[in-house]
Amino acid sequence: MAQAWKCAGLRWAGDGPVLVWDGGRRSALPRGKRVAFGVLDGGVRRCAGARGHPCPVRAVVSGRSTGARCEECARLDRAHSVAADTVADDPRPYHVYLAWFGPGLVKVGITAGERGSARLLEQGAVCFSWLAVGPLMAARRTEELLRAALRVPDRIPYGVKRAVRAALPGSPAERSAEIEALHARAVALDNWPEALAREPFLAVDHAEVFGLTAGPAAAFGEVTELVAGGGVSGELVAVAGPDLHLATERGTVVLDTRLMTGWELVPVLPGADARGGIAVPVRKFKEEAGIQDELF
Repeated sequence: MAQAWKCAGLRWAGDGPVLVWDGGRRSALPRGKRVAFGVLDGGVRRCAGARGHPCPVRAVVSGRSTGARCEECARLDRAHSVAADTVADDPRPYHVYLAWFGPGLVKVGITAGERGSARLLEQGAVCFSWLAVGPLMAARRTEELLRAALRVPDRIPYGVKRAVRAALPGSPAERSAEIEALHARAVALDNWPEALAREPFLAVDHAEVFGLTAGPAAAFGEVTELVAGGGVSGELVAVAGPDLHLATERGTVVLDTRLMTGWELVPVLPGADARGGIAVPVRKFKEEAGIQDELF
């Protein structure tokens, strides 16, 4: 039997996206690569643990969970989370940013200055600009101020992001127009914390990095979960955030790599069509509510 590997998620490195496996092995994800794996027959998905530590009870978790953690490990993982407002004394500088994911899809957020644009790549931001930099709590207060003043959220569901990727504007200027206008409104606001240094507008465009400038074929659906004995095979045409866009014999399908974490995977799917096949549940993007997921 082929050796099984446990996926630890997708990371954005300096030279592009990579899949990380337990034990430290990494698999580069250049466009055009054939991605093919099977899920061990009879296997179960185990909790990924918390903050670098394995789950003490090796709990079984739902195949549809993008967090891949049991309730206790999820609680521990968020115990020192900036996003959950449980850390107030972090001395590092933080950036406040505006990120654009498609027409009408703009969010405001914060990220540790030392991380650079990694957080934006992880979220699948097509373009972004910094707004300001300073202490954590000042950055957090400004995030809240901008949410209310600009009427933009601090979160956008991944399903919404996926739905617009195949029809993005063609030029960087068009893609950055919305955040440029919002940046101008933001820096003109009063009541900014004095500890924050405002930054000029400078759009950073990720469309080419993600592989979206060539206008990838619109995906017909997304993988909803992996299942024991199932598998995925296709040609990689784009990577945005945690999502792999795979060309298969049935069309392009999106696989959220967070669904891979916790499963034991093998590199070859027995009986798979070499042209690309999907043997896991897939939800069509435009199906009517109430229609059960289909297997492809």
